[in-house]
Amino acid sequence: MLDKNVANSQLSEAPLDLRAPMFSRVRKGGWWLRLITLVTVDLTVLISAWILTELPSLLYTESVYISMFAAIFIQIGALAIQGIYAPGNKRHDYLNIIKTMIFAHGIILLVCVLYQPIEDLSRPTLIVFWFTSTSFVCAGRLIINSALEYWRRKQVLGKNPIFIICSQEEKEQVIGFIQKESRYNIVGSGNCDSLDKLNRLQTLEKINALGATEVLVSWNVIKDRMYLCWLFQASGIMLHIVPMELKPIYRDIVFHNIGGMTCLSFISPVITGRDFWLKRIFDFCFAAVFLILTFPLYISIAIAIKLDSPGSIFYRQTRIGLHGKKFQVWKFRTMRPDADKLQKELEALNEVKDGIIFKIKDDPRVTRIGKFLRRYSLDELPQIFNVVLGEMSLVGPRPLPTRDVDKFSERHFIRQEVLPGITGMWQVSGRSDILDFDQVMKLDLRYIENWSLWLDFQILVKTVQVVLNKEGAY
Repeated sequence: MLDKNVANSQLSEAPLDLRAPMFSRVRKGGWWLRLITLVTVDLTVLISAWILTELPSLLYTESVYISMFAAIFIQIGALAIQGIYAPGNKRHDYLNIIKTMIFAHGIILLVCVLYQPIEDLSRPTLIVFWFTSTSFVCAGRLIINSALEYWRRKQVLGKNPIFIICSQEEKEQVIGFIQKESRYNIVGSGNCDSLDKLNRLQTLEKINALGATEVLVSWNVIKDRMYLCWLFQASGIMLHIVPMELKPIYRDIVFHNIGGMTCLSFISPVITGRDFWLKRIFDFCFAAVFLILTFPLYISIAIAIKLDSPGSIFYRQTRIGLHGKKFQVWKFRTMRPDADKLQKELEALNEVKDGIIFKIKDDPRVTRIGKFLRRYSLDELPQIFNVVLGEMSLVGPRPLPTRDVDKFSERHFIRQEVLPGITGMWQVSGRSDILDFDQVMKLDLRYIENWSLWLDFQILVKTVQVVLNKEGAY
């Protein structure tokens, strides 16, 4: 119990949902210098290729400049979409560059046929321009790569600071792989305990203090891959994992080769947190409008509860929310005023297999109006106030009472690392009919792993259907 309290305390210190930081953090490292350099070189060589192709036309017309900028814009856009400006070895993946340039010129040809803003491009001219532009881009990348390797060997150009986390047995081998690459400077290392729940925030602080922009982690030391991905991504740090086995971890991963060692790389976006703040804005706006439109419904339910049984209209219960922080969740009262005291006497009737959640189908504590409210989930409506206050979201893992969280195992605490919700994957996949907490965890993890604004919208629509059909409600 002491370890669990320490764990909860540790989680409470972290103020943010792991999906996004308080302020959007820019990706660390020299990504912007690489991007500016590559785009500048590509613009230069593409303009040179165009001038070489259209040299006779330059003497007779000015409209060729409009055609040049349109064509080059299409080419640069195609290269960006194909990830040619992304970190790693894609910048000099010449086969991919050739394929991309063929695709770009196909678009240019299509535009010429359909819209014709790119003037004076005959078939021979287009073929020559494709050959010259592709050759020039590949040559430019070859020159850049050769120059980078030379400057790094001469220590003129700084190396990417990287932090290693692996076991002592793997350390020598991992360092050997990294040293084959001239672009990395190992600034520090951590052992197998570095990513434990009680140590990972201190490890992140150490990594930031050392100025590391990339972290390489051995698969064998990872306790919670999903949390780890978000932890480093939110800090603007690129994460490389040396895989020993392949399992679904995260949807945005790429394979990189570091000194002959294959890594799964989790690249931090340029700015993190955008989706989270869109979600928060949507939650607040939806909740505010919903409260205004349904105010008469709230009054009607309050009157019905008061007439049905003695006691307060609302029921407040302490729940465990984001990072183990306690908060008061609001509901319309559906039970007798002494329901909490009677629960101890009813524990033996609990229908949930592992006993983490307390559920019994014909709960004698539920009032007449309470059964109706539960059947249509109307008792949950006051939690809209929790959404307005930022304690909950419309969609997320359900917040559980202290009694339930006290029974958690280590692996269950991941659900406390995101903002809890009024509805979620659990609610639209069976609700109270699911009597195994491991199934609940699988559904919550599926939501966390695949989280997006579109998924939130789908769950909200599905929630309406489930409530109207009274599925799994009691």
